[in-house]
Amino acid sequence: MNDKEKSLAVEKLLKNKLKNISIGELEDKIGKVISESVGEDYLCTISDVKYSLFSGAEFKIKVELTYNEEE
Repeated sequence: MNDKEKSLAVEKLLKNKLKNISIGELEDKIGKVISESVGEDYLCTISDVKYSLFSGAEFKIKVELTYNEEE
């Protein structure tokens, strides 16, 4: 591996693509998966998002049953 390839590999490793994901979209999708699995409507809230240097992330997820007056 030459120097140019090494620098490109390091750049790719250091670029955290998770920062491009919408937190709101992620909350909606997690809530939908849980709702479909359980059979009731659930809401997901993500907080305290911390991105790591090496393409990772750590965050808190809160999932709660939603109340629907129509049911």
